[in-house]
Amino acid sequence: MISANERLFLIESLKNGIRQDSRKLDQLRETHIYISPEEYGYVEVSWGHTKVSVRVSAAIDKPFEDRPFEGIFSINCDISSMASQKFDNYKVGNDEVLIGRIIEKAIRRSNAVDLENLCIVAGSKVWKIQVDANFLNYDGGLIDVGSFAVMLALQHFKKPDISIEDDVVIVHDVDQRQPVPLSILHVPVCLTYSFFTPYTREQILKGDTEEIWAMDATMKEEEVRDGMLVITMNKNRELIQLSKNGGVPIDASLLVELGMKGMQEVDRLTDMMRDVLKKDEKERYERGNLKLLEVGAAR
Repeated sequence: MISANERLFLIESLKNGIRQDSRKLDQLRETHIYISPEEYGYVEVSWGHTKVSVRVSAAIDKPFEDRPFEGIFSINCDISSMASQKFDNYKVGNDEVLIGRIIEKAIRRSNAVDLENLCIVAGSKVWKIQVDANFLNYDGGLIDVGSFAVMLALQHFKKPDISIEDDVVIVHDVDQRQPVPLSILHVPVCLTYSFFTPYTREQILKGDTEEIWAMDATMKEEEVRDGMLVITMNKNRELIQLSKNGGVPIDASLLVELGMKGMQEVDRLTDMMRDVLKKDEKERYERGNLKLLEVGAAR
């Protein structure tokens, strides 16, 4: 919880365009990325002081009866008291449900992963892709960092290559055959805007005030906000999702402005994923060549 004095201080600071971490109102926090050098599909992302780890796994399963030509794809978000005392290990709160649903809608329901590409034998065997996102530390922005980390892990993940002999599916070890990446159709990015209403209803109706908003709110800023808007877009300039929570009215012109501002961040974050993945691929290739040289020298 936040005290009344701290709430008043935060609101007055935002009215003057000042944030406690010295960021601008439309500025995201610094992002740090760790990609496992050994395991495909494991990443850790720090977004300011918020941190999440994501692991992607694959197994062969039977498809749903009404979708015999599609694989199975699920996302599990775990927010425990380890991240913050705000969350309960034994009870799922409204915040956790909302975060999980928005991330799932942004990625799974937007068909970011090609499910038909996961089919092995129609109606019999398909790949089941499971994403487990564990939030390790909470300082606001769980939706944004969660969706970013999940998409990064999905692009990094590679499933084992397979072959079929007499209706028997043979899964090859990664040392025998090169693993196969997932077919990613697009890369959705979530951006959350928080809204604050320190003015009276009369002032708002008269139009004497401007709406106060901030991108990528910290934990304390989330405590004092009156509403939020999640915009999900991709680099193809496609609007995937608009999720508004809270009774704060948003002017249509402001909504367009926020979308345009967010588009620049979507491009930057998408390019960041691409560059990190290219660097990881290059380092893996160099390590593989080094191992071959060492084996050759030993012989």
